[in-house]
Amino acid sequence: MSYLANENGYYGEFGGAFIPEMLQPNVDALKACYREIIDSYEFKKEFIDLLKNYVGRPSPLYFAKRLSEKYGAQIFLKREDLNHTGSHKINNTIGQILLAKKMGKTRIIAETGAGQHGVATATVCALMDLECVVYMGELDIERQMPNVKRMEMLGAKVVPALSGNKTLKDATNEALRDWINNPEDTYYLIGSVVGPHPYPEIVAKFQSVVSEEIGWQLDEQIGRTAPDYILACVGGGSNAAGVFYHYLDDENVNLVAVEASGMGVDSGETAAAIALGQVGFIHGSKTMLMQDDDGQIIEPYSISAGLDYPGIGPLHAHLAKTGRARFIDATDQEALDAAFLLTKIEGIIPALESAHALAGLNKLDLKPTDVVVVNISGRGDKDMDTYIKSMENGK
Repeated sequence: MSYLANENGYYGEFGGAFIPEMLQPNVDALKACYREIIDSYEFKKEFIDLLKNYVGRPSPLYFAKRLSEKYGAQIFLKREDLNHTGSHKINNTIGQILLAKKMGKTRIIAETGAGQHGVATATVCALMDLECVVYMGELDIERQMPNVKRMEMLGAKVVPALSGNKTLKDATNEALRDWINNPEDTYYLIGSVVGPHPYPEIVAKFQSVVSEEIGWQLDEQIGRTAPDYILACVGGGSNAAGVFYHYLDDENVNLVAVEASGMGVDSGETAAAIALGQVGFIHGSKTMLMQDDDGQIIEPYSISAGLDYPGIGPLHAHLAKTGRARFIDATDQEALDAAFLLTKIEGIIPALESAHALAGLNKLDLKPTDVVVVNISGRGDKDMDTYIKSMENGK
């Protein structure tokens, strides 16, 4: 069984490109350009050079001694939080900005939830001297203000999305509307493994550098290239796609994706798209998403702005449907507890998104010989207001 997209952009029954007719030429041009350059020497050279000398890759694979003692296993942390801009998002924006330049686009738009993709997009636009517009839910603007100011400092225009629950879904809606209205000069730089084909494939490929590094980093440290478990948080799913990518066909590696269950899966305030979702269509692809009996999208909720999305990327829907990956969930409180634990025993403040992955450790039956990699997809600077409020409330 293949876990990669076929030529039509399907992962099993999920994926595809369900888009307005006027966008079809843009998507076709993107697909053709991607196919042309992805294996070219010139593209690879520039991409790898920027990852190394601008982003700061490879990111460390850190053996967390005290966390390992706590959980009775050999736990390694993939430190994507140490990348330039503070998360894994920069890997994808570097790749896509090179695509946009190759296509002759002069205006870049993006959506963002936690703000990390927005910051990464604004960063590469500043680097390449391109106009940048970032759509962000009004609620996310309020709770991720440091990232908003970073985007503005980098020269981006941040546009609030005022519809729905004013979070990531709504920002994506606004970005798609913009793209429909400005198809000639505008490149839509999607931040996760969502959207119409070929975006899920492109984002997963550019993020696959994460799992590629893990193989040789583990070999250097313990003499083996594959862990027993890989844990990652999942909203749309870009960091999970990247950290899973080179292990998709290795059935000996347990892939564990941790969704945000908010106040609880059955609370009505959740973002657990696999736990509660049904097959449907969102933002140009067929996937799993939370919807009511009439097919209307149920508004998601999570303390984490980056996981506050009602659906999931088609790759992850396929991994869940086939059983290749195990999907579990963590509540707001479990994520907060995991974040404070890592901070106190390892001196690392994770993003709230990454804290959900860490919370997943409590739900695994681990042995002392198990080698576990947890993807720390971002750092917690942007979430300090939430952490401070939690401390003030004594939680």
